[in-house]
Amino acid sequence: MNIYKRIKRFVEQVFKTTLEIFLEALKLSPNAQGYVSGSITELLLKKKLEEEYGFEVKRIREKWEGKKHPQHHGDFYFRKPGTPYWYVIESKGVKSNSEKWHRLYNFENLKNFLITHADKIPWINHNQNIEQQVIDWIYKNLPKFQNEYSYNLYEFEEVQKYVSKHKTEKAESIDRLRCYTRDQINEMIEERLNYVMSKVKVLETHFVSGTSGVSERTQATPRKDEFNVIAIDIVLRYPKHKFLFANPKNLESSGDDPNHLQQNYVMGFVFIDEQGRETLHITDDWYEDLNEVYDTLDPQDAVKENDMQVDNRYIIANEDEE
Repeated sequence: MNIYKRIKRFVEQVFKTTLEIFLEALKLSPNAQGYVSGSITELLLKKKLEEEYGFEVKRIREKWEGKKHPQHHGDFYFRKPGTPYWYVIESKGVKSNSEKWHRLYNFENLKNFLITHADKIPWINHNQNIEQQVIDWIYKNLPKFQNEYSYNLYEFEEVQKYVSKHKTEKAESIDRLRCYTRDQINEMIEERLNYVMSKVKVLETHFVSGTSGVSERTQATPRKDEFNVIAIDIVLRYPKHKFLFANPKNLESSGDDPNHLQQNYVMGFVFIDEQGRETLHITDDWYEDLNEVYDTLDPQDAVKENDMQVDNRYIIANEDEE
């Protein structure tokens, strides 16, 4: 059975509708697209672990029988063949709105953000004035910030609420925006974001989790011992699915609880040159080669095989298709 017929039969059996309706519904639902994208990331990670690295892989069951083990909050168990050590790996994506969150559509925000993360930028010479190097880079690669984009943008809610009797630079920028609708301001921000991201994209994590008693968390980020390896798919900021790996124990701890991860880590940047070629630059905490992270794992942190709860749904699904 060819792939078209398999998809058609799947949609008809599971969703009781046609491919046309299914596609239209998927286009209209960003949430559904997000779930599908997450599933694709998990599947690609599984294939990478098995086919590229030769690991034995088992999917972790989402709905456990009884209380979920606090150290099994990941997607897969994996181990090297011939070894008794099973480890847990969790897959995530990058923060989808990082550039907007940091307001990199405004010159000062962009400049200060690049200065703050200068240690992650390869073209910066730390023996010279960093601020001037950043300004020179922006003016050369994003020249609209010298004129057309020289004034700051603010979101619609801030424009509506802002009141000042002083003639400050911010007050003048907001006065300039008062005549625009919400949609018009959003379009202006998106235009600038697209412009900035034509030359630089931010790779940033977004670790958000619940704080239920079952998870044994004291804050809304994962504990460092919930999984042994974190795999970040950077496809939202890169031309293809690509994973970066880290040992959570080697990442900087949360300031509120040393046993927890931070919510956000700036992993690095993707810079785009004049020919449109994208270059990846990441910090020393993150690796493109999983084996380099595997070598940092402690066998004492391996999960006990008796504690493992394996999800066999994928195997059953394949059997149903035959």
